[in-house]
Amino acid sequence: MQLNGKGVLNKMIRIAVGGAIDKAKIAEIIRKIGGEAVDVKIMSDIEAAMAVKNGNADYYIGACATGGGGALALAMALIGAAKCATVSMPGKPPQSENVRKAVKEGKVAFGFTNDHIEKAVPMIVNAILNNKEE
Repeated sequence: MQLNGKGVLNKMIRIAVGGAIDKAKIAEIIRKIGGEAVDVKIMSDIEAAMAVKNGNADYYIGACATGGGGALALAMALIGAAKCATVSMPGKPPQSENVRKAVKEGKVAFGFTNDHIEKAVPMIVNAILNNKEE
């Protein structure tokens, strides 16, 4: 926990990194953007999805080759498709407006293709951080 600029105690955002590919790279980008506002843990897909389902993590973020298969399959099964968002797919890069909308709608699991990590992860983390401040 930390104090915000107004002296109010903020809860750290807990992010579980699952998915099939590049978990360490994703976690590194999340930590770089979120700093002390985030607690990032790398887990297997099932551990990450269960952490969100059980309230031990606030968000699930993962990558795979298609954006939805290995990145989100277990999250969809355990958390429910309504709480998941495929942020990018092959040939369809992430769009910041769609990511912000998904976070505002209460989506908690995000999947994307591994070739979009450098674009998708900052969009997701910034949307989460900005949504928390509103």
